[in-house]
Amino acid sequence: MDTSNPAAFVNAELLRMYVGRRVRAVIQVLRNDGGSIFGKSTDEQELVVKGHPPNPPTTFVEVIGIADSNRSIQAEIWTNFGDNFDVSSYNTICQLANGDFKHLFI
Repeated sequence: MDTSNPAAFVNAELLRMYVGRRVRAVIQVLRNDGGSIFGKSTDEQELVVKGHPPNPPTTFVEVIGIADSNRSIQAEIWTNFGDNFDVSSYNTICQLANGDFKHLFI
């Protein structure tokens, strides 16, 4: 396993902190335009993922790639995650992986 360039766990809110860097996100597919997926991040915000998605993509896909803006990712790796996925738990993982512990004490 190559650990020299790890991908940060992100949702749409966190993506802006990683523009130009490698990220990992789970997206709920809303629309597939062949070269781009328009979807919803685990924090309910819209994102665009560019690249060549799996054919056909499932309802949820994980993408690893480069954040090219605060609302888009240029995907390198796509993984189908099926049609049922716990977005709340993944969103919590994103927050914890980025040092956000405040919601644990509410």
